[in-house]
Amino acid sequence: MEILAALRRLPPVAVDAVITIACGLNVVLQAGINGRLEWWVPLVASAYSLPLMWRRRYPFAMTLLCGLGTSFLAPAKLLGQFPAVQLVMTYTFADLCPPGKRALAIAGTVAGVTGSILIPGDEFANLGVVGMAFAVAHALGTTARARRDRIAMLEERALRHAEEEQAAATRERERIAREMHDILAHSVSMIAIQAEGGSAVVRSDPGRAERVFDTIGSTARETLAQLRRVLGVLRSEDADRRPLPGLDGLPALAAGVRDAGLQVRLEEEGASRPVPPDLAATAYRIVQESLTNVVKHAGAGTVVVRVRWDEGALRLEVSDDGHGDAPDGGVGGGHGLTGMRERVVAAGGELVYGPRPEGTGFRVAADLPIV
Repeated sequence: MEILAALRRLPPVAVDAVITIACGLNVVLQAGINGRLEWWVPLVASAYSLPLMWRRRYPFAMTLLCGLGTSFLAPAKLLGQFPAVQLVMTYTFADLCPPGKRALAIAGTVAGVTGSILIPGDEFANLGVVGMAFAVAHALGTTARARRDRIAMLEERALRHAEEEQAAATRERERIAREMHDILAHSVSMIAIQAEGGSAVVRSDPGRAERVFDTIGSTARETLAQLRRVLGVLRSEDADRRPLPGLDGLPALAAGVRDAGLQVRLEEEGASRPVPPDLAATAYRIVQESLTNVVKHAGAGTVVVRVRWDEGALRLEVSDDGHGDAPDGGVGGGHGLTGMRERVVAAGGELVYGPRPEGTGFRVAADLPIV
């Protein structure tokens, strides 16, 4: 086993050189056994076995060349019963040649072996013995080819699996980034606005200030709970398995924005029906991000959230009466709008946003297909 392992570590050219020398010596030895050893035999043996050095690069051509040599040397009693060079080339074309050339090489080898035995008048029984040797050489070459093909297939499968895992990890990182952006942007904005309002009324209206600070505390706790759920997938232990936010959370979302001093009107049209959890979460996040942008950027006093159930689609619209600019001062400039677009596209829907036709305020509309 150690010898075989050492041979496998040798460069292919070194292995072929050893095989070439061994096959050439075999011809010289067979010539000596048959009483045909003359001064020109080593030269013929070298020329006959030398094509083995190029057997990997040109397997079909070298098989043909060696076959011609075998046809001439076998009747001269220089090769013995088993022509080593031709056996090596049989293994080689079975291993390396494509199917068409492999079939031609098999036919040529069968014809050549048959002729080299029957034409000189050797016993017919020798044909079966020699044929068995060539069949074994061909089987070994076929096995080597099958093993190489299987290794290539497994490597390709492993590479494809690694690419799929990497793509899945990238999608998961993007999902977590969107979730964290939506959670933090909305909650921190609400907390900041409520804290400013609470500090303004802490002396004039202590009861209202207490409610404001209670709202800040509950908002912060809910934010921490959502972050633990989102980040829990990054840890090995079981994550918090709270359900994703959905459409039933919109009233509470609107109430939280009202506590920040913005008038929010939630309208629903059509008959509601169950939707997949991921679609419901997408709808919730779109409304959440839209309300966050209104609070942070619009300078609005009123915002209307419309949820319309149509045949095969859920339509969302969030419009305000602010100054009509997109986040960061330009349409499409904010990361929130980019995140919303990614969510809608992932759900197979369409997102439209921009200033309202009336000339004041900003509007975000999303169509989400319901399968």
